[in-house]
Amino acid sequence: MISLTEFGSAADSLVHFTSDFFGKSGALSRLKDFEFRPEQQQMAVAVASALEEERPLVVEAGTGVGKSLAYLAPAVRKAMGEGRKAIISTHTINLQEQLIEKDIPLLQSVIGEPFRALLLKGRRNYLCPQRLHIAMSGGGELFTTSELEELKGIWEWAERTKDGTLSDLDFAPSPRIWSHVCSETHACTPKRCAPSGKCFYQEVRKQIADANILVVNHTLFFTLLNSQSEFNESGEGFLFAKDFLIFDEAHTLEQVAARQLGISLSQTGMKFDLHRLFNPKNKKGLFQLTGDIEGRRITMKLLDEIDDFFQSVEGRCRWGEYGREYRIREPEFVEDTLGGGLIEVSRRARAIADLAEESTKSELTELARRLADCRAALGTFLDQRDDGLVYWVEKNERESLTLNAAPINVAELLRPVFFERDRPCVFTSATLGIGERDLSYFRGRVGAGDVEAIRIGSPFDYAKQMKIHLVRKMPEPSESGYDAALAKWIRHFVRKSGGRAFVLFTSYKLLQRMVVELSDFFQTEGIRLLAQGSGVSRNQLIEDFKTDETSVLFGTDSFWTGVDVPGRALTNVIITRLPFAVPDHPLTQARLEFIEERGGNAFMDYSVPEAILKLRQGVGRLIRNGDDKGMVVILDNRVLSKRYGKIFLDAMPDAPVEIEE
Repeated sequence: MISLTEFGSAADSLVHFTSDFFGKSGALSRLKDFEFRPEQQQMAVAVASALEEERPLVVEAGTGVGKSLAYLAPAVRKAMGEGRKAIISTHTINLQEQLIEKDIPLLQSVIGEPFRALLLKGRRNYLCPQRLHIAMSGGGELFTTSELEELKGIWEWAERTKDGTLSDLDFAPSPRIWSHVCSETHACTPKRCAPSGKCFYQEVRKQIADANILVVNHTLFFTLLNSQSEFNESGEGFLFAKDFLIFDEAHTLEQVAARQLGISLSQTGMKFDLHRLFNPKNKKGLFQLTGDIEGRRITMKLLDEIDDFFQSVEGRCRWGEYGREYRIREPEFVEDTLGGGLIEVSRRARAIADLAEESTKSELTELARRLADCRAALGTFLDQRDDGLVYWVEKNERESLTLNAAPINVAELLRPVFFERDRPCVFTSATLGIGERDLSYFRGRVGAGDVEAIRIGSPFDYAKQMKIHLVRKMPEPSESGYDAALAKWIRHFVRKSGGRAFVLFTSYKLLQRMVVELSDFFQTEGIRLLAQGSGVSRNQLIEDFKTDETSVLFGTDSFWTGVDVPGRALTNVIITRLPFAVPDHPLTQARLEFIEERGGNAFMDYSVPEAILKLRQGVGRLIRNGDDKGMVVILDNRVLSKRYGKIFLDAMPDAPVEIEE
């Protein structure tokens, strides 16, 4: 072990320290299962250099490099040595748990003395005891008998919980009840809740002040970025004063940013907030509690107006056969019959708040703010005020509608945040490139035009561990006999691997057809078929797959990434189609149009690179450690018949290729 003083010493440069730390005889080598990986050392030194020089860096690190430790060690030393916070942002819960439960404790064991790391969740995940007390005191004016029983259960849990987060609650509360007791920006404040020392979120805020490392997810990062004043009073950092950022799983950055920097205004969400003021069905709500007859009247009126408004929106949408999105191209495609009501109810809530008791005042003020935000979002959507956004209506499975708007080109929005000031931020993933050495595609998509980018290969020996199988005579999906041919080749390659396969689809309907087509085959072969959409959760399907080592799993989009199955359970990944994004989603359409309008080739400049990245992620499910062996099968002959097919193959790991006729 090395001492905390030695680890935090400024005697050596961060680069020199990091190189030694990951060296063959460095501090990390004292771990029992240590294996020197030059790729890990190379990445760690590159990260240390960027952090030391206060600049951004883009780094692709292949599977098996050990990138988490490669960025954690220099980040921790910088944070401790300079009294700054390192923000680690990930996309998946799995990686967050790996960092908190495995990688950070491992690094602490090497250092010998603990540094402070904290997993930060969105504030609505935390119980606010003050709001819980207010809700309980509201009694029958706010809640039904069954809701009061639920509140009682939360009250009892609050007496014994350690962290007060929703994931720790031993039952699933209704969204309405949780919305009354969770931490909210204007209802759960340091002034009101912190002095008691019993508010879980405010206690987390105190822990944040002492933390060296904060682990967040990408969605929360952008949420906090939009409300930067909550933590960052100086404005010099990303979320906190003088902090620095590691953005892992950065291949998702563009999509998350587009969603978080846009607009989403749902029919159910607006009604949900209004029902907190007054619900006509059960006669409960804050306006009932305060005895405000006028508030109840205008709330009921607005609830009816919401249904009428979205009915008129529905009438203007021309949904495709299976479409759930409809793009809005002209301003004021329907009349704004909601704006006035939203303003009226918001003003009424504020007026009643001024007369109410302190506890009720904060609740009314928060809801007034939310309704005002809805009015602003509605105006932006209907007027199409921002030419840089694409606008569309989305229908969920319950036939409820949402108005959406998202930036077409997030690069212009992200560049000033991450790349125009001398602030250290590292963007990393196993899949950022499409075969090019300078990662220019990723850099262009996120506004990192002049940022240093490096690619670090995997330590795995793909030439020995993996074989790529292609099929030349495979019909197009539109041709007769496609389903029969696909089923034939799936049977062929499943037999070849004795099961132990992921079969990855780009279409859920095709997956369902193959389940019907191949069920008898799997039963005859004695191989268990696990299929997405069978009523079993994604996590349970993966656990079942790992447990039954000869099983086969059929999955679509979410199974292409973030699934880690090392060992004998997975020796075969079958790609049924090249994963081109369907160009009928409004955001995809708008991005393609944006490229074409500027003289580019939308297919080659966007569709092909995005499909390559998705394919690389799917292929990456196979080899997860140095002992894994197996095959990747691509049942799409376009990799052989189309000129762009070579680009896909060149982006694959350097493994032998076998073509079957």
